[in-house]
Amino acid sequence: MDAVLALENGTVFRGKAAGAAGETGGEVVFNTSMTGYQEVLTDPSYAGQIVTMTAPEIGNYGVTAADVESRGVQVAGFIIREQSAIASNWRADGTLREYLVAQNVVAISDVDTRALTRLLRSSGVMRGIIATGRVVPEELVEKARALPNMEGADLVRTVTCQEPFVYTPPADDDFGVVPSRAGKRRLRVAAYDLGMKYNILRRFAAHGCDVTVYPAGTPAATLLETKPDGVFFSNGPGDPAVLDYVIANARTVIESGVPTFGICLGHQVFGLALGARTYKLKFGHRGGNHPVKELRTGKIEITSQNHGFAVDPATLPPEIEVTHLNLYDGTVEGLRHTNRPVFCVQYHPEAAPGPHDADYLFAQFLDAMERR
Repeated sequence: MDAVLALENGTVFRGKAAGAAGETGGEVVFNTSMTGYQEVLTDPSYAGQIVTMTAPEIGNYGVTAADVESRGVQVAGFIIREQSAIASNWRADGTLREYLVAQNVVAISDVDTRALTRLLRSSGVMRGIIATGRVVPEELVEKARALPNMEGADLVRTVTCQEPFVYTPPADDDFGVVPSRAGKRRLRVAAYDLGMKYNILRRFAAHGCDVTVYPAGTPAATLLETKPDGVFFSNGPGDPAVLDYVIANARTVIESGVPTFGICLGHQVFGLALGARTYKLKFGHRGGNHPVKELRTGKIEITSQNHGFAVDPATLPPEIEVTHLNLYDGTVEGLRHTNRPVFCVQYHPEAAPGPHDADYLFAQFLDAMERR
């Protein structure tokens, strides 16, 4: 079946349907990872976005139920150059196409993803529509222009859990990175689910933590009255500046003195809670090969990234130290409070593309909880 991708600037790409039939819209972004497409598809941080994979062939190793990062597929749509018809992997449960159809994901293949990526890099990410079958491209362009912008969008409410739950780790984790260390005792972490990836929970469990997960709107007092050893704020989608309820909770937790750790959206929320501002990047950072420098040691980490907003360093108060910088564009990748046990990073240490480069961050959180 034929398919069309129409962008708000009037550009139209023609290709073939690579998933479910139908129509979908969202902010069109690109990811430079060569592998990990199933993790991308199921990452809640991609809610409201159509993801373009820049690697030329996607689907080679199929899909595996054990590798999902959330309750289901989260992307609004999927764009690839060439879709592998087979799943060459002993762990595979099926092919990528079968998975996309089963999950009702509208996707397009046979698109010049190099040209699309160059367009998004030069013009910035933009809204788009994917539609299958016989369509009128001009009408799709108008639909793309009518889609809501990512700025001002609270998508956290659409992806957070509905009720608190205690995380139970899988019986085996044969493919997980061996942690640098475990806690000297069982440590209790209260985690805000802003769109959390399952692998964050797996990593906490691997480091000897018992995690209770709470919906994003849960009052901070509810978490603090359980007397956790530490509080965590997760990754998630949308514009951090509109998350007043999350920012207020972060401010309360920070002021309580409980060790606090944030990843991705959690990092941006911390910046806002501490008085800084955030801004939207032209085309964001999405991929598994982004170099980040830890300023204190000069160490370079290869990181996994997925975000479209960043913290403005010029607006940070004096008690907040910038700990990490992105070597592609100099944007802030990490923060630390100089007077409280609070730190955060913009990238995803749990994704471990290094694979051990960022594991020290979990050990750092353990250190803070054990000291307290």
